[in-house]
Amino acid sequence: MRFRAICLTIYSLLWALNASALEVCGELKQGELILFKQIGAQKIILRNNLNTKEYAVASDGVVLAALHRDAPDLMNLEVLSDNAAITRYTLPITRTVWDIQRINGVTQSKVTPTSAADLKEIKREQRDLGRAITNYESGDAWREGFIVPVDGKISGNFGNQRIFNGIPKNSHSGIDIAALEGTAVKASGDGKVILSGNDYFYTGNMVIIDHGQGLQTIYAHLKEAKVKEGDRVKKGDIIGLVGKTGRATGSHLHWGASLNNVRFRPHALLEINKKKCRIIEEKH
Repeated sequence: MRFRAICLTIYSLLWALNASALEVCGELKQGELILFKQIGAQKIILRNNLNTKEYAVASDGVVLAALHRDAPDLMNLEVLSDNAAITRYTLPITRTVWDIQRINGVTQSKVTPTSAADLKEIKREQRDLGRAITNYESGDAWREGFIVPVDGKISGNFGNQRIFNGIPKNSHSGIDIAALEGTAVKASGDGKVILSGNDYFYTGNMVIIDHGQGLQTIYAHLKEAKVKEGDRVKKGDIIGLVGKTGRATGSHLHWGASLNNVRFRPHALLEINKKKCRIIEEKH
């Protein structure tokens, strides 16, 4: 009995140590989605030379976080525990080599807009998009996993430097999937529609779905949306049709992903429940 009691004590101590350890799941690499896990964590803060982001912690200690396309080589992580203690970590971030994509034949007004009407439309788009990707919905629909929303050839990768008609523009914030106009677009995952339609200047008709914990997916250049704001959708539901609205030279779907207003590689969603985890050491 004494031996059994000693074993139980040792087991309990080991469990407590593991429960308080911080796990990171996924690649610490620019443009990636990662998960942190720590029992008792109340808040996680990522700091770098670009911004400071606070991430919500689920009841089981799981935190979703996204690494910016241009995340620096080192990032500082702070974990606030339920006993008010703060533990600090330094995360080494692997750089990604981004390609360059040259796109010609774009209507010039979509590249260098100057008219008052166009500038007004751009402001409307920025306002609506900003409202959507800073939205926070409680819940964890993201745990049901994700699928690719449409079959087709990848015609534009996340993060690449885009040059329209010879003019360098912002890096690409999603994945372009070429498909025939009118092809059904499916919801990547379960969630709530927080934006639909509206024929925007750059993104055309667009749907944005919130999956909980600050995570959204974006579907742009649609011929039309098949859902409305406030609808609840399940993974695989048809939410729109492939089109070429907005700034597009051919029919395709722009599929994007945003977490806490940080864009990341959408395909990272496909392995959200299968990422390899490891314990990381605190900073001393």
